[in-house]
Amino acid sequence: MKTSTFNAIVIVLAFVFGWVIFEYMLPSFIKEGGPLVISLIALVIMLIAVIVERWLTLKKANGKSSLTVFLKNVQQAVNSGDIDAALAACDKQRGSCANVLRAGLEKYKSVVEEGDVKGQKELMESIQHSIEEATMLEVPMLERNLSMMSTIASIGTMVGLLGTVIGMIRSFQAMGRAGAPDAVQLAIGISEALINTAGGLVAGIGGIVAYNFFVTKIDNFTYMIDEASYSIIQSLASRRPHKK
Repeated sequence: MKTSTFNAIVIVLAFVFGWVIFEYMLPSFIKEGGPLVISLIALVIMLIAVIVERWLTLKKANGKSSLTVFLKNVQQAVNSGDIDAALAACDKQRGSCANVLRAGLEKYKSVVEEGDVKGQKELMESIQHSIEEATMLEVPMLERNLSMMSTIASIGTMVGLLGTVIGMIRSFQAMGRAGAPDAVQLAIGISEALINTAGGLVAGIGGIVAYNFFVTKIDNFTYMIDEASYSIIQSLASRRPHKK
């Protein structure tokens, strides 16, 4: 599914569920926060949806089994000269790291089979280029929707602040009326302000924590891919295949 389509579906469903929760599931004192509470609920739902989607994507990118074991098996196969076994391990593992390594292994195999033997420097550059192209295809998939997390954090805080300001305006209007202040309207205004403040903080803090968590996780994952790729490149280049 395209990112734009996924985001559109999530936004629409989030506001629908937000309205349903606001109308039928929330206690009355939270409803006093006003219609902006629907937006805050929708933002929290969107954040949860993106977190689940990113978690499943990263789990899929990691592959079917332990990444450490997979890298060890590929390295052993390459060191023993069994490129087909290394490719089979990539096919079995799947995931982003396996796809990147497979690109380098296939390039090496094609060079050997076609007899287009090059020097060590040229061979490394050719394999590195293939790996970089594969990496450029995988990394955007890993980083997809991260901007949506940071946007939710920013918008959540701003919506909460907007609700706070509206609530305070209502409170001051109640205080500024001639005669005795309207205690009911004053209480409603303060309640609206505080409820929106709390909702905005929940969305903002949740978005920031989720964004930083996934950025760190993705950075570590891409670093592991780079290290594994470099190790495989060195092993392949040091074999110095001879022309048949």
